[in-house]
Amino acid sequence: MRLTHPERELWPEDGITKGELFEYMGSIADVMLPHVRDRPVSLQRFRGAVGDGGFFQKEVPKGAPDWVRTVEVPKKDGVVHHVLANDQRTLQWLAQQGCVTPHVFTSRADKLDRPDRLVIDLDPSTEDFAAVRTAARLCGDALRAVGLEPFAMVTGSRGIHVVVPLKRTRAVGDVADWVAAFAADLAAAHDDTLTTEFYKNKRDDRIYLDVARNRPAQTVVPPYAPRPRPHAPVATPLRWEELDDDALKPDGWTLRTIGDRLAELGGDPWADITSAARALPRG
Repeated sequence: MRLTHPERELWPEDGITKGELFEYMGSIADVMLPHVRDRPVSLQRFRGAVGDGGFFQKEVPKGAPDWVRTVEVPKKDGVVHHVLANDQRTLQWLAQQGCVTPHVFTSRADKLDRPDRLVIDLDPSTEDFAAVRTAARLCGDALRAVGLEPFAMVTGSRGIHVVVPLKRTRAVGDVADWVAAFAADLAAAHDDTLTTEFYKNKRDDRIYLDVARNRPAQTVVPPYAPRPRPHAPVATPLRWEELDDDALKPDGWTLRTIGDRLAELGGDPWADITSAARALPRG
């Protein structure tokens, strides 16, 4: 694969280039691919430095090699041909396209209407990350109480994603309705710290339980995806007990340091996430 402009600096303050992003996507493929394979991708692309802004693209870029797999996703006035990042060279081809963050569906291509992931995005109103960690633990306790198994991921931005693997027994609309009701109940039980209020000016200092990513054709940031933020942080799966660590940061691991973490842990802490899938409760 020909890599053009490898010297282009995507994160100029750190000297991180397009070439380094390309190499990262190759080196991280073994642990990242299980989390993105067969999931339609929306590309967050940048033609220059990430600080200069980018754009989202759902349709497969023109000139894609014939080995890049795609899937047709219906929309109101036709279909969108989304990329499927199913192998290492496709991940690296995305980097060649200037795609810093590949955002993925919560469902897989063979059953687009049956999600196998449920995601609750804990979006803070302040810089108090200890409060976000506490909210994630509350969320996890409530999910376990209804028979589901939660996993936590720092997003590389400001918050935490609580992710639940699901058996593909319920339609996407049912999943979206269920998690919306779950979030509303959790916020009502902890209305001093949590909220489902969409408007920021009505949240005060409370943490927003964002469940919108569970709606049809919505996407989420997958594990190990770089983020277009200072120092190239990456979305990083956690062991659940790491939520108790006061030193934990939402953007503590970067494109350059995540490999050391994986080596220290002996691999991906979410390697067995699929085996924890449960059917979504009724009601």
